Amino acid sequence: MKIVKALFCAAMLCVAAAASAKTEDIKIDGSVGKLSAVIQVPDNLAEGQKCPVAILMHGFMGNKNGMLEKMTADKLEKLGVASVRFDFNGHGESDGEFKGMTVPNEIEDAKCVYEYVASLPFAGDIAYTGHSQGGVVAAMTSGDLGADKVKCVVLLAPAAVLRDDAIRGSTMGARYNPLDPPEEIPLFGGLKLGGEYIRTAFSLPIYETAKKYTGPACIIHGTGDQVVPYTYGERFHENWPGSELHILPAADHMFSKEMQHVVDLTVDFLMKNL
Repeated sequence: MKIVKALFCAAMLCVAAAASAKTEDIKIDGSVGKLSAVIQVPDNLAEGQKCPVAILMHGFMGNKNGMLEKMTADKLEKLGVASVRFDFNGHGESDGEFKGMTVPNEIEDAKCVYEYVASLPFAGDIAYTGHSQGGVVAAMTSGDLGADKVKCVVLLAPAAVLRDDAIRGSTMGARYNPLDPPEEIPLFGGLKLGGEYIRTAFSLPIYETAKKYTGPACIIHGTGDQVVPYTYGERFHENWPGSELHILPAADHMFSKEMQHVVDLTVDFLMKNL
């Protein structure tokens, strides 16, 4: 009986080792110190073999362990695609303070992660996916890097409304003078938005920069989104001729009742284009 138990424990340790070999916590140099990230690699990848890699980006006040990001990473792994999901500066376990975060320095984070991924010996084609503000970052970074580097991009409820919010002087329910924003703007949950976020968002060339991207793109948005109206997603589609557009009836900003469907749409598009 002791021998059987010992063999069982050894088998479980082997399983655990195999599982941990597929998923690894890593640190990547970002715009503000280190970015906390998780890399998932298919366990059947042969030595010297390359595979596509998707960079998954969360939204404003989110983190790399959001359900959308985790579910997408897990499904991609099963289909032979690696992924890297990370916390932007000032979010989750990454360095920096939330009040120091801006869209431009998140774009720098996204470029840093791209360079890290491109340096991996097994990395083939690279894609971006981004939810909410992460969608704006994905769109603008893809425009900056171009289709030669970014094979395809998926935007989930892309929050281009953030520029209009800054111009109106209202972000996530907090009001301020947009022409002279304070250095700190209190938000819910004890977080404080920095004045530099507003100053940079006020004139952020979101669609102008994104339009430079000419590769395959997919936009997914819900008509029930009360944070970012779905018309912002439609405008990305108009900016990118030939892009896919999925407007989901009544779906909210987090796709809370449509999450599996959104993950399936995302992964199906990536598998077609990577």
